[in-house]
Amino acid sequence: MLNLGLVGELAPLRPLEGFQPAVVSTPRRFGWTQKYRLSTGVVDLLVVAAALVVAHVARFGLENRELTSSTIEYTTLGIGIGVVWAVALSVSRSREARIVGVGNAEYQRVANATLATFGVLAVLALLLKLDVARGYLIVALPLGLAFLLLNRFLWRSWLIRRRREGRCLTGAVVVGPQADVSRVVGELVRNHSAGYKPVGIAFTDSSDSSTAAAIGKLVIPVLPWESVATMARATRTRAVIIAGELPGGRDQIKDLGWQLENANAELILVSRLTDVAGPRIHLRQVEGLPMVHVDLPQFSGTAHTVKRLFDVVGSSLALLLLAPVLIGLALWVKLDSPGPVLFRQKRIGVSGEPFEMLKFRSMVVDAEARLHDIAAANEGAGLLFKMRDDPRVTRAGKIMRRYSLDELPQFWNVLNGSMSLIGPRPPLPREVEQYEARVTRRLLIKPGITGLWQVSGRSNLSWEDSVKLDLYYVENWSVTGDFLILARTLRAVLRRDGAY
Repeated sequence: MLNLGLVGELAPLRPLEGFQPAVVSTPRRFGWTQKYRLSTGVVDLLVVAAALVVAHVARFGLENRELTSSTIEYTTLGIGIGVVWAVALSVSRSREARIVGVGNAEYQRVANATLATFGVLAVLALLLKLDVARGYLIVALPLGLAFLLLNRFLWRSWLIRRRREGRCLTGAVVVGPQADVSRVVGELVRNHSAGYKPVGIAFTDSSDSSTAAAIGKLVIPVLPWESVATMARATRTRAVIIAGELPGGRDQIKDLGWQLENANAELILVSRLTDVAGPRIHLRQVEGLPMVHVDLPQFSGTAHTVKRLFDVVGSSLALLLLAPVLIGLALWVKLDSPGPVLFRQKRIGVSGEPFEMLKFRSMVVDAEARLHDIAAANEGAGLLFKMRDDPRVTRAGKIMRRYSLDELPQFWNVLNGSMSLIGPRPPLPREVEQYEARVTRRLLIKPGITGLWQVSGRSNLSWEDSVKLDLYYVENWSVTGDFLILARTLRAVLRRDGAY
């Protein structure tokens, strides 16, 4: 199910001379999805084999030992585990085209398949009274899972780059009222991560005889909406996206789904719950009536306990391992310009409670007093002040900001509980005073050193985009999602996305 937001409108419909409304050419039998599935499957198998070999060597060296009280050798056991592991990854549909490249589902299925594999091993060991060395399993399980997740992350990065180039996309026809079709097509054109390319549109509320519509540089065929299934079958289009209501209501959607079965095309309904992630949405049938249940966002409980534990462990390790770097940066700040090493600023945390956020000082001491003098040069919109070449930034500050080094002292804020590793951007009191009611939901969880705003452009984001990302995180955060944001943060810092 797609969650798409409003991004733009289609250009006025116009007939194009000599234009033929063919939706899309017939694809090759062995398309990108099959190649991608095969490639990731082969590398998954190599990763599993490598993890099992490393576990064997780490525990037994190059010896091929037998299990205690059994004639089964560890080499044979490793082959068996590898086969079950590979089958579990396949059965869990962790390479399904609709989940690769976007969301957390792919990583969750890989993790579930890994846990299921070792669960099966534990049951068999109990039933057959096999004494498997714990050291072997302690290495194989976490190492294999870590390598598998890294493998999928690298493949996903490759896939996203291809999709930005307009490749590895699934052709789709978008059907619905003109305004809804415009919204969905605009988002698909702007955001290729969804994996769909609009190759045809059909309006249910327009009798315009135009054969094509243009959005940006893309010209899209306009089809009679009554013949969408026929066109999908004839051209082997892989998806039909329903945007908004159809004239015939749910019965027409059901009929269209039946017609698309013969076309081997998936039917996709665009959710109006644009800020609610899939894991919170559940479909339940009651006497033939489909009911969509939306779980309440969680702001306490086991998941938050795990999040806090992760914060404490992560910040403690960071402060310990980065101690030499922190000392070096402190000396650099002190020698570069007069003033204190740390910049202490009042920010607003969870439940509106103020706290003192720490940073290495990257500006001159009287930066706040000078803000009024350069306010007219503000490059940002909304409540945020942004200036690419801010004259208040020191020489050391420019370099530290480029690589986000000035934010390292915030690990202390995480350790003392006022911040989290991942969360919304910590706002200033003057920003909170101007919040609309909906924006105050940012204060329902702890602010973070990094978050969706950090990995999506930082200073390049508009105020509205920043708010939208923070609210989405508040409503839909998960432990798995936090790990993904951490991985994306490293890439964003190295690429210096929006850092100034």
